[in-house]
Amino acid sequence: MTLVQQINEIVEQMPERKQGILFELVQTMLSPDDTLSEKDINDIKQARAEFARGEYVLHEDIDWS
Repeated sequence: MTLVQQINEIVEQMPERKQGILFELVQTMLSPDDTLSEKDINDIKQARAEFARGEYVLHEDIDWS
């Protein structure tokens, strides 16, 4: 049995009120990078670098019409 299967089995045995607490705890342990693809992470790094170099357009400079 894999670790994920063991965790699922334990969670299924817990009262629902405790499952909610566990869910919140697990969410706090996740980093945004844990749920992104490698391409996503690289795109974000590139965007942050461009922003740091001043390569961006202000919202008010866009003609939204």
